[in-house]
Amino acid sequence: MTSRVVLDVMAELDGHRERFEAFCRSLTAEQLGRPVPASAWIVRDFIAHLATIDGPVGQMFEALHGGHAGSLRNPDGGSFDVDRWNDRQVEQRRDWGLEDVLAEAARQRAALRNTLLTLTDEDLARTLDFAGDGKRPPAKVPFGSYLRGWCKHDPMHAMDMSRALPERQAELGPWFDDPAVRAYQKAMNP
Repeated sequence: MTSRVVLDVMAELDGHRERFEAFCRSLTAEQLGRPVPASAWIVRDFIAHLATIDGPVGQMFEALHGGHAGSLRNPDGGSFDVDRWNDRQVEQRRDWGLEDVLAEAARQRAALRNTLLTLTDEDLARTLDFAGDGKRPPAKVPFGSYLRGWCKHDPMHAMDMSRALPERQAELGPWFDDPAVRAYQKAMNP
């Protein structure tokens, strides 16, 4: 049976995605093309990232639900390099229209929601092997805690995008006023 915690996470996730899509659609072509300070990406690249990352995240959650530690592997069995994967996905979508990217995001999110519905309280009690990335080391993380923080992925990256959009920061500030969003920013953008 789906965990009540997971259902609450899904409700929060849905609210963030609705707000994120509205924010993205409110941006001009010039704003979408601005370089983000302290990043190799432009504003629209964060949208492409969020449109694609639900696929591997879903695979990680499926592995954890299947009794595995949840860390991803490449087809050759090597460690999954999320940074390299993200950069490749972003680059491949640079010429896509915003609505095409958001449509992909909707498809990926629908599939991820189906995976989330399989998660149980037993899954939340498991430990996730977080593989790490370019800025964070690998770690064993209580999955329930990971999921509660991960569901804030949209505002975390909207905050990244806002570094290139100082004229939008005041309106977005309340959305970013969350301990998990601030902790993520502190870890990723010291």
